Amino acid sequence: MNPIIALLKEHNISDEQIKAVFQALTENPLMAMATVQQLPIPPEKLQQLMGLVMQNPGLIKEAVAELGLDYSKVEAAKAQLNK
Repeated sequence: MNPIIALLKEHNISDEQIKAVFQALTENPLMAMATVQQLPIPPEKLQQLMGLVMQNPGLIKEAVAELGLDYSKVEAAKAQLNK
């Protein structure tokens, strides 16, 4: 299991909420951050999660694939942010 998904499940985040976070990520990465911050995860664990993602951005792609979402939307959103 992807470490991001595992950490979310460790804090009793439902599969529906996890999918919603990654769906938001594929549509609007900035909104995904707001969604993640609303989850009942202690700040130190949230910081750990962010560090994990920053050290290994490929984990997001793996999680998106594991959830059956379209990663090309993440790439499109990143390109839009870089304009």
